Formats: sequence, C-alpha cells, structure tokens
Amino acid sequence: MSKERALRRAEREVQRLEEVTRRANQRRRAERRDALIAAVRRPFSRVRGRGRPSGLIARRRRVENGVVVTLAFLVQVLAWLLTDSWWARIAVLLGTILFVPVIVTLVFDRRA
Repeated sequence: MSKERALRRAEREVQRLEEVTRRANQRRRAERRDALIAAVRRPFSRVRGRGRPSGLIARRRRVENGVVVTLAFLVQVLAWLLTDSWWARIAVLLGTILFVPVIVTLVFDRRA
C-alpha cells in the first residue's frame, strides 16, 4: 500500500512540476510579447495633438474651409434652382469638383 501511495505521490509531483513549468513558460512568453508590443508602440507614444488644433492658423484654416464649402454648396443650390436640365446640374457639379481646388489655391495661397 505504501508503495502505491509513494508512486501516486511521485506522479502528482511530476504533474505539479509540469504544470509549474507550463505556467512559467506561458508567463515568459507573455512578458516577451508585452515587451515587444511596448517596444513597437514606444516611438508613437510621443505623438501629441490629439483633438482639434486651437491656434490662430488652425482657426483661420477652419474659417477658410467653411467659406469654401458654403460657397460650393450655394453654387450647387443655385444650379438646382435655376436650371431644369440634369445635364447642366451634373456639369455644374463636376465643374465645382474640378475648380474648387484651383480657386482655393489661387485665393488662399500662403506662399506669397
């Protein structure tokens, strides 16, 4: 009987040691993975500027973009009210899409 108990105890010890080694390996892998993820994220953790910019230039840019969008929208509304032709409406839409960047570049050019 004592030989059987000693054998079972030895089996339990082997299982416990296997479980301890398995958990240690899992912990080591998790630590390596976390270290790798931290190393990859570290250069990007210094990125600031989340949210809306609040300086003078940002405010001016928002006003300019608002004016451009409002004018383009008004051109579209006028085209829809003044013309009955679908071709003319589509032509005005395409013209607006094509010429708004050109007009913005000419009017709001900051290099001069």
